[in-house]
Amino acid sequence: MDIARITPTAFVRRTALALAALTAAQPAMAQELYAGVYAHAVDTPFTLETGEGGVDIAGGYRFAREEALSFIGSPSPYVVASVNLDGDTSFAGGGLSWKIGKGPVYVRPGIGLVVHDGPERRVRADGRRLDLGSRVLFEPEIAVGTQLNDALSIEASWMHVSHARLFDREQNPGIDMIGARLNWRI
Repeated sequence: MDIARITPTAFVRRTALALAALTAAQPAMAQELYAGVYAHAVDTPFTLETGEGGVDIAGGYRFAREEALSFIGSPSPYVVASVNLDGDTSFAGGGLSWKIGKGPVYVRPGIGLVVHDGPERRVRADGRRLDLGSRVLFEPEIAVGTQLNDALSIEASWMHVSHARLFDREQNPGIDMIGARLNWRI
């Protein structure tokens, strides 16, 4: 399958099916479902202008803490999908996140890998490349959240996708998304 030829609609359908299959296959291990709204391609020191924008809807599934990974703090594995409502870059993938803090306010850093459907090559008139440089990208994220009740929490969240200049030392625009997400413990 050539991922560069997958339409955004097919990408969303396949991601939704994969998330549904994963959650159905492991219900006893589930910790939370989450969904959020993000500003897409926010200008930060970590990114360059990509010509993208709009709003992203992101959702995911966070599994219970993995005690077999206690040597790195027993993170929670997660799967995530983000769809850009303007037809710009969408992505899906998975990773590990840590919830730090025992009170009502906490911090949640994470790191993952995603596959995106953005253009394979995008070049400005001056010759500068604006594409993301690789189909597979790193996805670091961090959130600050608070518990609303036993089952619900809300987080201010930053997600970033880029290849960290591993595939092209001269090119790595990256994309930052900033928004809020609601978590539902199940």
